[in-house]
Amino acid sequence: MSANSSLAAAPLPSDKELVLKVIPMPADCNANGDIFGGWVMAQVDLAGSVVPARYVDGRMATVAVNQFIFKQPVRVGDILSFFASVTRIGNTSITVEVEVYAERFRAQGQYVKVTEASLTYVAIDEGGKPRPITRR
Repeated sequence: MSANSSLAAAPLPSDKELVLKVIPMPADCNANGDIFGGWVMAQVDLAGSVVPARYVDGRMATVAVNQFIFKQPVRVGDILSFFASVTRIGNTSITVEVEVYAERFRAQGQYVKVTEASLTYVAIDEGGKPRPITRR
């Protein structure tokens, strides 16, 4: 851990699947030089949809962001790792937990949890109406 970092390195989750890795770029910054929260939210939504897509077998839509916590800022050059797991499967919806860890540009191999979220996706038909999820 670098001398100027006040945070302890976090272990990566072993109970979730790595579903996305991405590096934010300067165009994704706000006026303070940190990455836009909305950019992070969009990436979390993409990452969160990976696992439920295996169950839904067709179209789905994000219907709720149940919880979204920004724990630490995300910086240009961070290597972000998105981990996801299903926490609930209902008749038409699936709830997913997503955790985001950053490898800081100057401290690769050490991870800091920057975001955690819970999102719900619903299976939809071609008309956009909820449809049942067939259990496998």
